[in-house]
This record gives sequence, C-alpha cells and structure tokens, in this order.
Amino acid sequence: MTDRGTGTDTATDPVPDEAPKLKEYDGEGITVTFEPRRCLHAAECVHGLPSVFDLAKRPWVRPDEAAPELVAEVVRRCPSGALRYHLADDTAEPPDSPTTVRRMPDGRLVVRGDLLVRSDRGERHETRAVLCGCGASGNQPYCDHSGPCAGGDFDRADAR
Repeated sequence: MTDRGTGTDTATDPVPDEAPKLKEYDGEGITVTFEPRRCLHAAECVHGLPSVFDLAKRPWVRPDEAAPELVAEVVRRCPSGALRYHLADDTAEPPDSPTTVRRMPDGRLVVRGDLLVRSDRGERHETRAVLCGCGASGNQPYCDHSGPCAGGDFDRADAR
C-alpha cells in the first residue's frame, strides 16, 4: 500500500486547493485506490467481499484475497467513487452507458457514467460520484454527510 497525494483522512478537510489523498493497495492483477474523504460508508465493499475489504485488519484492503475480476466487480458497487481500480495491464474501470443521474429522497445526486466533474480544484474524470444536493458539503461538489441532504445512510439497494 502506498499513499499518494496530500491532505488528511478526514471527510471535513476544508482546504479547497489540496489534491485528493489516495491510498493505493497493490495486488498481483489489480490495484485498488481509496479516497477517504469521498467515502460515504455505503459498505458495498465490506458486504460484497469481506475477504478483501476487512476494516478489522491492516491494511483493510487486500486485493490478492480474491480474483481481480471479482474485486473489480465489488469496487464498481461503491456509489461514491471513493474506491476505484485499475487492472495490471492499466485497464481502468469502464463507465456505465448511458450515464445516469438519480436524486435520492434526501437530495443527494447519485451519478454513474462517463463524467467530468468540475470544482474549485479543477476537473476530474469520474465513473461514479455522489454529489451534494444542499450545498453544505465541505468537499464540494461531492457529498460528505455534513449537510441536511445527507441525513440518511445508503440503503444497499440505493447504492446502485
């Protein structure tokens, strides 16, 4: 595992011009990256593949505990995009097509597809994101559970 970027692991880090902090977990056939401030604790990873994603162990992501294709499938379930992957041949996650946008009852926007997200930090290409619907997030435009639009937790059915 290696850390890339700068910043802290807190979801409320207010510094707008910081590069996102990515934790990288290398496996034989797949590398999983994790951006802590984007995680909304939908738990798709730990429920989907507990042998790879185990919060009680360090490192908590162990990509070699399952086939790379299975790890990739579970990572794609992460609604926020906090988890991402690329395969050993540098193949990145393909975006959903067509792109979808779904407003949650609490106002958050769950977006999947070929995305270009613009913010004060610049532009980022994404395949999955949960965007703030109330404007109170300290991680704009992403939801960070700090505002009224993030009053509820993700239901596993809502995450997809």
